Amino acid sequence: MAPSKSALEFLDFVNASPTPYHAVAEAAALLDAAGFTKIQERDNWASIVKPGGKYYTTRNSSSVVAFAVGAQWKSGNPIAMVGAHTDSPCLRIKPNSKRTANGYLQVGVETYGGGIWHSWFDRDLSVAGRVLVREGDGEGKFVQKLVKVDKPILRIPTLAIHLHRQTNFDPNKEDEMLPIAGLAAAELNKTAEAETGSEGDFQPLAAMPERHHPAFLSLVAEHAGVNVSQIVDFELILYDTQKSCLGGLNDEFILSARLDNLNMTFCSVKGIISSVESTPLDKDTTIRLVACFDHEEIGSLSAHGADSNLLPAILRRLSVLPGNDTTTTASDLAASTAFEQTCAASFLLSADMAHAVHPNYAAKYERQHTPAINAGPVIKINANQRYATNSPGIVLVQEVARAARVPLQLFVVKNDSPCGSTIGPMLSAKLGLRTLDMGNPQLSMHSIREMGGAGDVESAVRLFAAFLGRFGELEGRILVD
Repeated sequence: MAPSKSALEFLDFVNASPTPYHAVAEAAALLDAAGFTKIQERDNWASIVKPGGKYYTTRNSSSVVAFAVGAQWKSGNPIAMVGAHTDSPCLRIKPNSKRTANGYLQVGVETYGGGIWHSWFDRDLSVAGRVLVREGDGEGKFVQKLVKVDKPILRIPTLAIHLHRQTNFDPNKEDEMLPIAGLAAAELNKTAEAETGSEGDFQPLAAMPERHHPAFLSLVAEHAGVNVSQIVDFELILYDTQKSCLGGLNDEFILSARLDNLNMTFCSVKGIISSVESTPLDKDTTIRLVACFDHEEIGSLSAHGADSNLLPAILRRLSVLPGNDTTTTASDLAASTAFEQTCAASFLLSADMAHAVHPNYAAKYERQHTPAINAGPVIKINANQRYATNSPGIVLVQEVARAARVPLQLFVVKNDSPCGSTIGPMLSAKLGLRTLDMGNPQLSMHSIREMGGAGDVESAVRLFAAFLGRFGELEGRILVD
């Protein structure tokens, strides 16, 4: 059976998104094409956001929130939300990355998140991220440029088996995971292509060519379309240059980096776009919203993570948005209880990838909860609230899935195993939101190369679209105070 259009579109999305900055840019491009209007948090939304409109905003270029306002919206009404995250475990270039050892040029890296680090060995690696550059003269504006070097420039070689006879492989993350970038002999006469400042110009930090190999800086500058002298700073991430693809005898699998959690980021963005196309806003009394946060893999505690004020601030602004049929102004409503009313009536789908059963390690799974790839999204449950799912939420999502004809699965971790967590519990507690945790099943979670289902992409898009489009109709039927 031919793979769905959604699966093929996801491959394009993830291949173009080696970093959260690229993922947000790709999400913004999808939203732009669907007629969503970009707005900024620093602006006054009272004169911009209107019932019947579609909008999105970004923070730090690594988190994005999109929302569509029902034409029948009234202040204090419910908001249907899907939350995901844009980051994945990775290696990041250190601020002072220049390393040399035994005739090799090496680059200092820092681990980010809980990666399966041995999977990063013997891969063809490159760098991507954002570069802050100075435009014009010394008083010029500082701007951000996205960079993606599309060729292998780094590699972390394993030690030959003849020199390492142990059966385990647990590399020291500081000393044994330094990527090789080249041979030192090629760098001997290499200098920065331009001076970093005029004579007597005070520099608070060491110049970039002192902190990073000149050849590395030149390559980054080339892909940013600037001179080395214009680079002020950067945040660069290592990524595997092998492209994501379909696999398996019948193309039933997606073999890819960053399935956790760009799969859910893509499905949530496509879900809100599809919901507006399939269920028009003209009769909707709710707001449909998706939020994709950075920094989930390191706890979400940042200005642009799920444990920030990003979602609460947006919900507060939207909750007091007046409807078309009232003369009450937003300023009149600001002192009311609209925000609390909206939170109490709203619902969040916390969308983060789930574990599929591994046939070689089946004993690691609770025997009655073994999710299968391409058998539908997985509802994640934990009695200790590592996931925020409860029975009213399951009933709601089951009704949505019934209408969308999307199969669902259940997952509970074994009592003698640790359980990961998501943005669901923290947002549920922070805002008092009814919440359910779910995600598509996958194998090799947190590896540099993961494995999921091609058919599950379309299932999640359909489920999210149906949830966002039908929540207003279902909300009042499943109410437990």
